[in-house]
Amino acid sequence: MRAVQIAELTGPASALRLVDVPAPQLSDPPVAGEGVLIDVHAAGVAFPEVLQTRGGYQIKPELPFIPGSEVAGVVRSAAPEASVSAGQRVMAFCGLGGFAEVAVAPAHLTFALPDSLDYAQGASLILNYHTAHFSLVRRGRVSAGEWVLVHGAAGGVGTAALQVASALGARTIAVVSSPSKATVATAMGAEHVLLSDGPWKDQARELTGGGVDLVFDPVGGDRFTDSLRSLAPEGRLVVVGFAGGTIPEVKVNRLLLGNTEVVGAGWGAFAVSRPDVCAEIGDALDGMIASGHVRPLVGERFPLESAAKALGVIDERRAVGKVVLDVADPAGPAGP
Repeated sequence: MRAVQIAELTGPASALRLVDVPAPQLSDPPVAGEGVLIDVHAAGVAFPEVLQTRGGYQIKPELPFIPGSEVAGVVRSAAPEASVSAGQRVMAFCGLGGFAEVAVAPAHLTFALPDSLDYAQGASLILNYHTAHFSLVRRGRVSAGEWVLVHGAAGGVGTAALQVASALGARTIAVVSSPSKATVATAMGAEHVLLSDGPWKDQARELTGGGVDLVFDPVGGDRFTDSLRSLAPEGRLVVVGFAGGTIPEVKVNRLLLGNTEVVGAGWGAFAVSRPDVCAEIGDALDGMIASGHVRPLVGERFPLESAAKALGVIDERRAVGKVVLDVADPAGPAGP
């Protein structure tokens, strides 16, 4: 099969190699614990893959290895405990190995792909939308009617957070870096959109009459302190990631004086090893897909051999929506 490997830790422009390697296999017949073997049609591209090209991610496989944590495609074969079967359209979180024509994913992280979504949307869903739901619901304890401020709101996880928050009945404020990204955030359902180079903290407090209830922050960096200042009493700042490149620090007296919280939300570290949590979030998102609230925004698409360009879009913070590799069937028809 064709696959892309990270062969050296020199960054996205030079670390990748297109190779021909043996395809993974399951036993015949598959046995318990082997997972699901998938013919990949589309693979999602995410910030962790950028970090992996520099050796900066917490998961550090031996070189060379095939990156790629999300795929969508068709089941070739599946272990007996899987809820999917051969020939079925699926989306899956495989962790590694997704930048390839064939991938293996755990059974509990493989989900039926709804007829309303194409393969590119399927490859855009699990990491971002499971993260958004986990961060907003389990960690952020969001309630209907609360104000949610979303940083990086035109990117993959930001657009997911806007859609999930809206589906939960929350009111949303998007913070983005440019007018073109403001247009995207509005299209994704944001009630208000603010620019990150303006007085967004003061504007958010004015819009909400005293502060937001929850900040969803996948960016970090120098806007962290203003995020704390934008909170209403008993507000929560949910830390999702550090796409801005800098890990901020918090002075805990701010939390004391404001009666506020900083909450970590590491979906992968918590949920991936808990099948019950994954199933619960998957069921909730199925309902949001069926109601029309959740529709992943697919941004730029690249062929497999252009994976370095795809990673460059994310590394340079140019991504709008989810960046996707078309591994096979670029048209990605919706429905069986």
